[in-house]
Amino acid sequence: MEYTQLGRTGLKVSRLVLGTMNFGPQTDEADSHSIMDSALAAGVNFFDTANVYGWGENKGRTEEIIGSWFAKGGDRREKTVLATKVYGNMSATDTPWPNEDKLSALNIRRACDASLKRLGTDYIDLYQFHHIDRDTPWEEIWQAIDVLVQQGKILYAGSSNFSGWGIARANEAAARRNSYGLVSEQCLYNLAERRAEMEVIPAAEVYGLGVIPWSPLHGGLLGGALRKEREGGAARSASGRSADALKNTALREQVQAYEDLVDKHGHQPGDVALSWLLTRPGVTGPIVGPRTQEQLDSALRAVELKLSEEFLASLDEIFPGTGPSPEAFAW
Repeated sequence: MEYTQLGRTGLKVSRLVLGTMNFGPQTDEADSHSIMDSALAAGVNFFDTANVYGWGENKGRTEEIIGSWFAKGGDRREKTVLATKVYGNMSATDTPWPNEDKLSALNIRRACDASLKRLGTDYIDLYQFHHIDRDTPWEEIWQAIDVLVQQGKILYAGSSNFSGWGIARANEAAARRNSYGLVSEQCLYNLAERRAEMEVIPAAEVYGLGVIPWSPLHGGLLGGALRKEREGGAARSASGRSADALKNTALREQVQAYEDLVDKHGHQPGDVALSWLLTRPGVTGPIVGPRTQEQLDSALRAVELKLSEEFLASLDEIFPGTGPSPEAFAW
């Protein structure tokens, strides 16, 4: 496994991030523990979760599964850089009580304590804002975060799904308080979805944030979706984000060209999509969210795959990026 520093921090993390969103809803506790053990054995030390994972009436279940894994000992917690998120509503009812979501100082305090309890740990390495809160001033947010840092409950703060100007605004507000500010941004970024290159990634680079791409295979679109469709018929047809994307004829043609190129060079589509992200400026590591051990094993191959400049140029021809703004839309 290769390691890099998270943004401008001194924290060393693996170039693959283990996403845990499937733990609970699709992968039971025993298999989730096995996947986490395998990831740690392979050198993956960066685990990502969120307080809402588990979803619906089971919100928080994923953090509980990670907590029970930590409780097994064996330096599991000490070896893991743990990231979780705050923002989503954690109410157990259909009519949530006020202040049970978003980024008020009150919810940040309560949500952090609740996550710590579920995770069975006394600190969180990276506490991420799952979405921008347009109603809460940054002065309040940073005051709450600074208190958590002083209490030793969190070490760093990060963002997720922020705009470029949102990153700038957050870190300028932090600078005025002499707070450390955001150290990472978790965003949608992959070969088929490169809009983050316009402003989000440039902003992250300027402010020293590590970029953590989610959905690196675009919901399976870049994992051989068309091949699986031909080989397995309806039983293996695309779903979710991948199915929606394939309704676009032009994108379907791009995906076919991509799979043809990958086949020509003897690679696997998913491996190439992950490996490509590892070549991108500012990227710390993509989040892989395996449901099974086999999916984890496949993702681990991407770190060892080295793509030539010629191959990277061919990928750019198939999936041309927007480039940074304002050149992306002006002269």
